[in-house]
Amino acid sequence: MGQTYILDTNIAIYLLNSTLKPEDHPDLQMATSLSYNLSIITKIELLGWKTSAMQERQIENFVNQANVINLTDAIVDTTIQIRRQRKIKLPDAVIAATAITYDWVLLTRNEKDFERIRGISLVNPMPGTP
Repeated sequence: MGQTYILDTNIAIYLLNSTLKPEDHPDLQMATSLSYNLSIITKIELLGWKTSAMQERQIENFVNQANVINLTDAIVDTTIQIRRQRKIKLPDAVIAATAITYDWVLLTRNEKDFERIRGISLVNPMPGTP
C-alpha cells in the first residue's frame, strides 16, 4: 500500500482556489485521489474565513469530503512535545502532531514552519514558488 498524506491548510486553500491542481504533483494526486485527510485545525481555519455564501458552500463541500482527524490524547501529547522542542504556532504544531501520530506525509508549501520537527515527513507540491 502507498503512502498516506495529510493536507496542510495552505495546500487546501490552493486546491480550493485552483492555484494548485491534483495533477500538478504526483503526491498531491495520490493524496486526493479517493479521499483526503485534514486536521481538525485545518477544518477550523477553512470554515472560519469570512467568505461569500458560494465560497462558504465550496469550502464546506471540500471539508465534508475529507477525512477530518479530531484531537486525540496521542495528538495532544505529540503537540506538547513539539512545542517543548521549538517555538511553533499552535495550529502548525497540531497539524504536525497529527501527521506524526498517524505516520502520514504532510503536504505543505510552508516547509520552514515544520523544519527541525523530529519524525515528520514533508512534501512540498509547489517547490520553487515564492
